[in-house]
Amino acid sequence: MGLVVQKYGGSSVADAQGIKRVAQRIVATKKAGHDVVVVVSAMGDTTDELTDLAQQVTPLPPPREFDMLLTAGERISMALLAMAIAQLGQVAKSYTGSQAGVLTTSQHGRAKIIDVTPGRIRQALDEGAIAIVAGFQGVSQDTKEITTLGRGGSDTTAVALAASMGADVCEIYTDVDGVFTADPRIVPTARRIPRISYSEMLEMAACGSKILHLRCVEYARRYHIPIHVRSSFSTKIGTWVADPEVVETARRAHVTDTPDPIEEAEMEQPIISGVSHDRTEAKITVVGVPDKVGEAAHIFRTLADAEINIDMIVQNVSGVATGRTDISFSLPRVDGQQAMTSLAKIKDTVGYEQLLYDDRIGKVSLIGAGMRTNPGVAARFFQAISEAGVNIEMISTSEIRVSVVVDEDGVDAAVAAAHHAFDLDATEVEAVVYGGTGR
Repeated sequence: MGLVVQKYGGSSVADAQGIKRVAQRIVATKKAGHDVVVVVSAMGDTTDELTDLAQQVTPLPPPREFDMLLTAGERISMALLAMAIAQLGQVAKSYTGSQAGVLTTSQHGRAKIIDVTPGRIRQALDEGAIAIVAGFQGVSQDTKEITTLGRGGSDTTAVALAASMGADVCEIYTDVDGVFTADPRIVPTARRIPRISYSEMLEMAACGSKILHLRCVEYARRYHIPIHVRSSFSTKIGTWVADPEVVETARRAHVTDTPDPIEEAEMEQPIISGVSHDRTEAKITVVGVPDKVGEAAHIFRTLADAEINIDMIVQNVSGVATGRTDISFSLPRVDGQQAMTSLAKIKDTVGYEQLLYDDRIGKVSLIGAGMRTNPGVAARFFQAISEAGVNIEMISTSEIRVSVVVDEDGVDAAVAAAHHAFDLDATEVEAVVYGGTGR
């Protein structure tokens, strides 16, 4: 017997039929002899619809009340799923994030999990029940207010529960058959990746891959929780997200399927794991910054105080005649206006000339642990993008990633060109998107 945490996304529980299908999969896992904890997202586009409704009432809803509204979506799906499981003859108990002991920081809309105290969940399991937890939400440790975790919050809830309870595996069920070498909507010939390391998945998540959220993968790596990404619409094997020894431990616990021998042979890591893209960023250029000690620090300290995350940074060589330089950086598009407002307040202090804002950009990233030991990867990447007729505006690298910023209209062409240049195309279509609207 093992402990399995399963998470089902909004497309998996989008309607009554989907909820019944998910209930059958959960009951099958329970009947196989495992304890089961389930984390669910809101049904379909419920969160987006509630957001639209709030904005019809007021363009600036109070953060506390907005969180109270959004958490209703997960409460609906968890209760319906518990009913569907009961119909199949099993006992299921549903819990909100606060009832499940998910303790967070106090920031509404993007709270972070501090701790999980799953006493009620353990009690439910001890009584032989299936525990169902509302994802995406928790309760502030300080204020005791209901909070939401932001994008990907249900994934993070699932992995945090798995870590706190010592689960053997965290299964993330979605509407695709695993992690692919590129977005199938852009590259229909994208290949499924049988196994990907925590480090590579972190880079893919940070660079725009929508399969798993960055915080979810960070949590899994910290606590050595193997993630198994699968489709709730099929029985295909999916993708393991973990380092090899972690996957093997879960496999020995007999809590999930064992990949077939052919896929085992293919687990020798290629040079490149995949190509990710992100259309949710913007670029700000601070023009004419005096080239003096401390000016850049002042600019980025101001942004940090506003809790704005910065991605790529490029600083030009200062002009000999003017003694001034330009600093460009990318950031989440949703934070663009706040960043511009914060920087405008320090114009006289820093003495820069002007601010430029561009929200029509996209980021394309090449990820793979093999590039550490293979020279020429960046050159081939840049060459492929050039031959696709796409201009590169910014470049950023890590040990296993090369990212470029391009014009938004050139993202699709750049992704397809890079995918083809590194021989990532499958001989036949493997990627199927079973559900979801893509909102």
